[in-house]
Amino acid sequence: MARYSFRLPDIGEGIAEAEIVAWHVRVGDRIEEDAQLADMMTDKATVEMESPVSGVIVELAGEVGDMVSIGSTLAVIETDADADAEASDTPADGLSSELTDKVTVLEEVVDTSEDSVEELAEAPAAITEASPPAAAPAGGKEDRAVLASPAVRARARDLGVDLSQVQADGDRIRHADLDAYLRYGAGQGYHAPGVSRARADEPIKVIGMRRKIAENMAASKRAIPHFTYVEEMDVTALEAMRADLNVNRGNRPKLTMLPFLIVAICRTIPEFPMVNARYDDEAGVVTRHGAVHLGMATQTDAGLMVPVIRDAQDKNVWQLASEISRLAEAARTGKAKVDELTGGTLTVTSLGPLGGIATTPVINRPEVAIIGPNKIVERPVFAKNPLGGDDIRRAKLMNLSISCDHRVVDGWDAASFVQALKRLVETPVLLFAD
Repeated sequence: MARYSFRLPDIGEGIAEAEIVAWHVRVGDRIEEDAQLADMMTDKATVEMESPVSGVIVELAGEVGDMVSIGSTLAVIETDADADAEASDTPADGLSSELTDKVTVLEEVVDTSEDSVEELAEAPAAITEASPPAAAPAGGKEDRAVLASPAVRARARDLGVDLSQVQADGDRIRHADLDAYLRYGAGQGYHAPGVSRARADEPIKVIGMRRKIAENMAASKRAIPHFTYVEEMDVTALEAMRADLNVNRGNRPKLTMLPFLIVAICRTIPEFPMVNARYDDEAGVVTRHGAVHLGMATQTDAGLMVPVIRDAQDKNVWQLASEISRLAEAARTGKAKVDELTGGTLTVTSLGPLGGIATTPVINRPEVAIIGPNKIVERPVFAKNPLGGDDIRRAKLMNLSISCDHRVVDGWDAASFVQALKRLVETPVLLFAD
């Protein structure tokens, strides 16, 4: 028997350490050669580590959430081969190209919502009181007479309780009997409407993607002086155009509001290049990008990810709709490539029907702006009548938020940019004009 020390190899890109985000084995388990051992997360991506030998797991480097340095022992495996343990150590470098093929989609992202949402425990609290009273005899009102005062009957009626199911401690049902039924539910777990049950506390370790989101959110808020500007837009004409195009789309993808908004953004940016930029604060250099590589915040089971639409300025609404669908699906299924999750110059984040009245999104550093369309609502608005006076009409309205880095974008520039967007959105025919 020999012990094989599997050391964490050089994952490349100057990485000094990686986080354990999942173990696929436990101490004492047998593992076969090339079987999955662990998932390790770096600043760039998650890498699947596979066992180079077959054997029994003797030792693991740590728990989920722990950091392991490159070259440190990740696992010790007892093999059947008569080989020297030290001679069989995995080298700490030279495997970058092999591991590159195992890179999965968990890329550096910034959560663009206002606040991170806590996961809530779902397990109900255990009932520790005494055993419930015996269940009522089988049968309904026909099987036995229900004796109760008018007050008890009224209370039971308000609570939706069938008194024929309540066991009386005596000759008639009293409030105490009803209370016992409400507490124990005659073995049915009944509780009064509107009464919440306590839930057990559940500590959740912040690891993997959630840790990266937390770190990037904190870094963005520490380093960037945010300001947010919100404007209301009338999207009645745009929604009508979108509906007409969808009716006649044929085999093309269904259009949402987002492709139209992206076209409007790309048409507006040449006049406001400071919005489509990245700020290297260490070098003190702002790069205003000529191409629009638009990040698209996407909710996944692993957390909020930002796949990037490359050269969005060169795509029409149908091409944008296809790319949005493709990237969102790749992110949600874990098939997005690393280069599809990096290099954005501006981000759009939308909560769809949950969009609310206004949002204050957090900038995806090192970008300098993030745009957040909010929920579309119908409201009456006043419009000037050509013959004089005002007309009242039904309109579809949407607030649009933009958060900017005040070191790079002035408030006047942000407001002017959004006003230019508004003119295009409210006159959608301009989106298709040369």
